[in-house]
Amino acid sequence: MASNNNTDFQLGNLFNVKDKIALVTGGGSGIGLMATQALAVNGCKVYIVGRSEDKLERVAEIYGKDIPGQIIPLTADITKKEDIKRLVADFEKREKCLCMLVNNAGIAGATHKPEGDSAEQVRANIFDPEDQSFELWEQVYRTNVGQLYFLSTAFLPLLQRATEHQYGYSGTILNITSISGVVKRSQNHFAYNASKGAAIHLTKLLANELFLAGLKIRVNSVAPGVFPSEMTAGGQSGEDQKSELPKEKYASIPAGRPGNDRDMGSAILFALSNQYFNGQNVVVDGGYLIANGA
Repeated sequence: MASNNNTDFQLGNLFNVKDKIALVTGGGSGIGLMATQALAVNGCKVYIVGRSEDKLERVAEIYGKDIPGQIIPLTADITKKEDIKRLVADFEKREKCLCMLVNNAGIAGATHKPEGDSAEQVRANIFDPEDQSFELWEQVYRTNVGQLYFLSTAFLPLLQRATEHQYGYSGTILNITSISGVVKRSQNHFAYNASKGAAIHLTKLLANELFLAGLKIRVNSVAPGVFPSEMTAGGQSGEDQKSELPKEKYASIPAGRPGNDRDMGSAILFALSNQYFNGQNVVVDGGYLIANGA
């Protein structure tokens, strides 16, 4: 009787992250925490990075017990090159390779509505405000674009070594972008939307250049729609580091609700574990783009 490969289609093999080593920036809340849980609960050792040691320790305490994987806090300011160098050196003392890098950390910046009955009024709304400045744009780009580049390139040797961790496996970088980098509307935050568009393009650039350099490292991005996070919930999160959004506020989305942990967790596991997936930006938005256009 001919043998079959049915076991290849078991969920544990299709989305296998067991015994892998990951690093998630901004893993203390929001989508970063969703990614952390999705990985750690399925047997991955996850290092979470952020500036707030208390927040990271709380995540490890709440979500790191009695699971197949681990959650390990590391503090760093990833918008500073010296801190990134220190982070890589510290990580290299602990691990021989990095299987998955999830660049999740980001900021939104101030909002300004491009409204008015005349050019003068539109200018007054989006040019004149003191908080609409070059410094704002630089800060948003530094966090949402620059750190993706510097963190990813700093970890290249450790990511390349991931193939030695498991035969046929390629190290992977996953950038958390946003549908805000795809839609044609500013959504009242020009700097943020422009930065997320740049992050999506940077993903393609890195995927292509690393391939041309002969490195076995995949680079993709996930563009979330509306998901509960400190950014979307006005900086608020509970004692469990989770945020909440009112369902009724998002009734216009075809899904009729904001995204939840499972929606994001399954997208993260797919993007990280599928070895044939490279150079792509996957939108996970409950149909937001269907209703609002791109």
